[in-house]
Amino acid sequence: MWVLYALLAAVFAALTGILAKLGLREVNPNLATAIRTVVILVMAWLIVFVTGRQTEIAGISQKGWIYLVLSGLATGLSWLFYFYALEIGDASKVIPVDKFSVVIAIVLAFTVLGEPLTAKTVIGGLLISAGTFALIL
Repeated sequence: MWVLYALLAAVFAALTGILAKLGLREVNPNLATAIRTVVILVMAWLIVFVTGRQTEIAGISQKGWIYLVLSGLATGLSWLFYFYALEIGDASKVIPVDKFSVVIAIVLAFTVLGEPLTAKTVIGGLLISAGTFALIL
């Protein structure tokens, strides 16, 4: 089931980039990021309340809060840089280069989380890296 969710995430991530590029024709990247964030905020909290998960907030540990806040800061910075890149670059190049985050995530999953590094993972990371560098050179 995780593969289906991951594929859906990829489809919506692709749509995000294309729709953002269209929106940036008329909107400053900072304003675009703020608008996008409000939409996501409303949608996320709606899902939390519809599924009844709001009662779990009190159970989040201090460490959990720290990591979630840091993750939110990283997301915000990622979006800001992504929108700046989309504003001035071609979507067909910016979006794939942004996906180089997959390779960075593989390295971090191995070094920080201790996840196994398989031959398939290394080959996939190398192919993604080759594709990314082919786009920017």
